[in-house]
Amino acid sequence: MATALAGCASREGQPSIDGESPERIEPVAAGVTFHLDVVSRNREMARHLERHLELQRFADFPDLQPAELRRLLGAAEDNARDLLAAQGYFDPVIALSMQEPAKAGEPRRIVMNVDPGAKARVEHVAIDFTGAVADDAEGEEQREVIQRDWLLKPGEAFTQEAWEGSRSDGLRVLQRERYPTARIADSFAVVNADTAEARLFVTYDSGPLYRFGALVMQGLERYDADGIRNIARIPSGEEYSEKKLLDAQQRLVASGYFESAFLMLDTSGEDPLDAPVIAQFREAREQKVVLGVGYSTDSKERLSIDHTHNRMWPLRWRAVNHVDLGTNAQSLTTQWTDMPASSGWAWYTGLELERGVYGDYRANSISLTGGRMRLVDSTERRFFLRYDASNARGESAPPASSSIIGNYNWTGRYFDDDLNPARGHGYGLESGVGFTLTPRRDPFLRVVLRGLQLFPFGGRNAAGKRNRIALRTELGAIHARDDVDIPVRLLFLTGGDNTVRGYTYQSIGNQLDDGTIYGARYMAWGSIEWQRPVTLFGDARSFEHAVFVDAGAAADEPDEARLNTGVGTGLRWASPVGPLQLDAAYGLRTHKWRLHLRVGFQF
Repeated sequence: MATALAGCASREGQPSIDGESPERIEPVAAGVTFHLDVVSRNREMARHLERHLELQRFADFPDLQPAELRRLLGAAEDNARDLLAAQGYFDPVIALSMQEPAKAGEPRRIVMNVDPGAKARVEHVAIDFTGAVADDAEGEEQREVIQRDWLLKPGEAFTQEAWEGSRSDGLRVLQRERYPTARIADSFAVVNADTAEARLFVTYDSGPLYRFGALVMQGLERYDADGIRNIARIPSGEEYSEKKLLDAQQRLVASGYFESAFLMLDTSGEDPLDAPVIAQFREAREQKVVLGVGYSTDSKERLSIDHTHNRMWPLRWRAVNHVDLGTNAQSLTTQWTDMPASSGWAWYTGLELERGVYGDYRANSISLTGGRMRLVDSTERRFFLRYDASNARGESAPPASSSIIGNYNWTGRYFDDDLNPARGHGYGLESGVGFTLTPRRDPFLRVVLRGLQLFPFGGRNAAGKRNRIALRTELGAIHARDDVDIPVRLLFLTGGDNTVRGYTYQSIGNQLDDGTIYGARYMAWGSIEWQRPVTLFGDARSFEHAVFVDAGAAADEPDEARLNTGVGTGLRWASPVGPLQLDAAYGLRTHKWRLHLRVGFQF
C-alpha cells in the first residue's frame, strides 16, 4: 500500500499558538519528573494527544535520564503531527515549552500549544476492480455494495481509522462470497494540507471465482465418514460462501461428535472451481457424564445427570440420557439418533418417564416416540409416532388413559444469536392425529402454534445495544368428543416462568366440577415485554431492564376460559450460557406477587 500525505512535513520557525516564540528547552538533571499539558481550542484533540503522546508515558518515570528526555522532547512535535494526521489534521501549528518548578523537587511543566487547523474532508473517491469480479456479471452486486456502503464518501471528514475501515470493509464484501483470496492490490490517499482535501484511491484484486469441492477430513477415527459428510452438507459445486462454510462448521460442532471442528477452503490447488474443503477434527469422547444442580421457581431445587454415548450398542446410534430429580417433578429421558442420510433425514427414537404436577394433581406418565427428523439451516422438521400413558393421583382424579398419535412438527428459528438473541423471530407448528387406547378407543386431533418476535428500536448506547420489544404467543387445541379421556401429557396447562408470570407453574388450566385444576383442551397465552439496556457495575453491554404484561387462559370449552393477567418488571443478564432472567410479577386474578428465575433461551 502506498500512501501520499501532502503537507505532513514539519515546518520550522512556526510561531506558538499565541504568536510568541517557544522557550528554549534546557537540559535537566537526572531523576526529575515532569507534567505535560496540551493546550488547544480543540479540547477533543488536546485530550487525544495527552492520552497518546509518547512523552506522556514518561511523565512520572523517576529515573529519566537527561539524554532520554531531550530525545523525547525532540521527537514530541513529530509524534504530535502523526497523531493529528491520523485524525485528519494535516496542517497543525505546534509550539513546545518547558517551565521550571517553583520549588526544588517538584515536577517541571511541559506545555504543548496546538492549533490543529482545519480537518481534512474527502474530495474524491476512486474504487477500481481487477480479477474475476471486474468482468463477472454475478459479481456486479458485490461491486455495487462496495461502492454504496463505502464509509468515506465525498464530504465526509477524513481519519486514518475510517480510511482503513473503508478499505477493509470493501475487501470483506469480496472475501465473504465467491472470492476468498481477494486482496487490496493498491491504495493511497493524497491529502492537500493547504485546502484540507483528501483524494482516495483503492484497487481490489478479487482473484479467481471459487467453488466448493469435496470434503477432506483430518482427525476422524471413530465415526462413520459418510455420516459426518451428511452432517456437514458441504454444497460441492456451488460458489464459495463464507456463511455456508461456517454453517457447516457449526453443524459439526453442534452434532456432539467433536470437541472441535474447523473448516477451511483449500485455495492452494490449481483448480479454483473445485477447491477442497479441509475439515480438522478433534473427536469427543465416546461417553460423557455431566452432573448438575439447579434452581428455578417452576421446578424448585433439582439435581440432574446427563449421560451421552456417541455409539450406543447395539445400533451404534448417538444416545442422550437425562435424569432430572426436582422438588416438583422427576423424570428420566433417553433419545437415540442415527447419523443422517444424504437427504438430511435421520431416524430417532425416545423414551420419557415422568412424575410431575399437572394443575392440582400429581401424575405418572410414560411417552414413547419414534420417527424421522431433519435439521437444515434454521428449520427443523419431524415426523413421528408417539405413545402416551398417564395416571393421575389424588381424590376425584381423572381416570388413567393412553393414546397413540401420528405427528408432524415444524420449527423455524431465525435469530441473530442462538444463546442471547437481540433480533429475529421463531415460529413453531405441532400437529397430530391419533386415537385413545384406554379406557376406550376414540379419535382426536391436536394442534399447537407458537411464535416469538424480537423488534429492536431506538438509538444505541455506548456498547451498541438498543431497546427491544419481545412478543410471544402460544395457541393449543384438542378436538375430540366431550367424553374422551386424553392423556394429561397431551392436555394444556400454563402459568409460570416461561408463560404467564405472576402465577405458579401450570396453575392455569381447566376447572373441574369440584374446583380443582387439570389439563385443558384449549389454551392461549401471550406476552409483550419491553427490554432496555442498562449500565450496571460499569457494564453497558450485558444487562437489561424489562417491563412486561402476560395473559393466558385454558379450558375445555373456549367460552369457559377465564383470562389470567400478570404484570411485572425484571432484570436480564446475558450470561455465557444464555440470559439469566429475574422477574417480579403481580397476578391480577390472585392479587399476589411472585418471583420468577430462569436461565437460558429456548424456542
